[in-house]
Amino acid sequence: MTRYLLVGGGTAGHVNPLLAVADRLREQESDDAILVLGTAEGLEARLVPERGYELATIARVPFPRRVGRAALRFPREFRDVVRSIRALLLEREIDVVVGFGGFVSGPAYVAAWRQKVPIVVHEANAVPGFANRLGSRLTRYVGVAFPGTRLPHARVVGMPLKHELEVLDPRVRHDEALEHFGLDAAKPVLLVTGGSLGARSINETVFEAAATILGAGWSILHIAGERAALPEPSLAGYRILAYCDRMDLAFSAAELVIARAGSATVSELTALGVAAIYVPLAIGNGEQRLNAKGVVDAGGAVLVDNADFTPEWVSRELISILGDRAAIAELAARAAKIGSRDGTARTVALVREAVEAAARTEGERS
Repeated sequence: MTRYLLVGGGTAGHVNPLLAVADRLREQESDDAILVLGTAEGLEARLVPERGYELATIARVPFPRRVGRAALRFPREFRDVVRSIRALLLEREIDVVVGFGGFVSGPAYVAAWRQKVPIVVHEANAVPGFANRLGSRLTRYVGVAFPGTRLPHARVVGMPLKHELEVLDPRVRHDEALEHFGLDAAKPVLLVTGGSLGARSINETVFEAAATILGAGWSILHIAGERAALPEPSLAGYRILAYCDRMDLAFSAAELVIARAGSATVSELTALGVAAIYVPLAIGNGEQRLNAKGVVDAGGAVLVDNADFTPEWVSRELISILGDRAAIAELAARAAKIGSRDGTARTVALVREAVEAAARTEGERS
């Protein structure tokens, strides 16, 4: 029996690939033990137990970005968290730590390295975060979702996807999806999503321009995010959801998607061959623009700067795009050519490679 500690959380971009890998490991070896490490504040606190996995939580210790009290407290707090994770590794006899980034992963990598527990790193973004930059220096087993991600030992494994997305044919599920969301079967659907937490600028622009979009003969399925405060729309054909737990059906309903360029979103839409307009998050280290670069360069998506995504842009540019459904179909076809559906299998293979290598080393020592 192999005992796995899967580490990550915060947003769906970290939690969903973690759960996809957990599901595949459980499917292949039902006797293996899978423990997930996260925080009580992240999305994992709800999604992991719902999926049937045990969740252990630690204190959230973000890496300080400026000098101040938090920076002075950080070394002691980091050491305390590492110490608690080392105790967990010993208590649960963990065979391998698999990290997906985020605040939790950094101390977990250090704890595993000190306990000589094998480490596997999966980096979902084109620009890696601090935790995974650290982890990649402590192991040779580093998987990335996008070509060109700059990490030591990186190999492209793609994005782990939920099983329901791996096998999804949106065309087959299209009618079912329209019925599920109560949308008009005679109209194409524009799906709008800013991720699990939402995107205020996208939400506000689409809400303000909704009548213009509907007037072009389209319906709108708008997943606004759990923090959004949009009022209930009064326009026929405009659905707003705070959260959607059936993204397989949302993607199946959509002919075109407007979204942030989070790594999971880009990977899922290209895997499914869905046309998209990406509005990268304007803050951070620019990873969202780079996440979308491959599909945009391949002619499979349109990229719009966040500052330019306004109701005026909708009237001037989006309405023209919505009026050319043949061009939208071409975007979808080109996106599908660079998409990948085997990220889960390839990531699991990397994990098993690390476990087997550690077992061989232990056998040679004994």
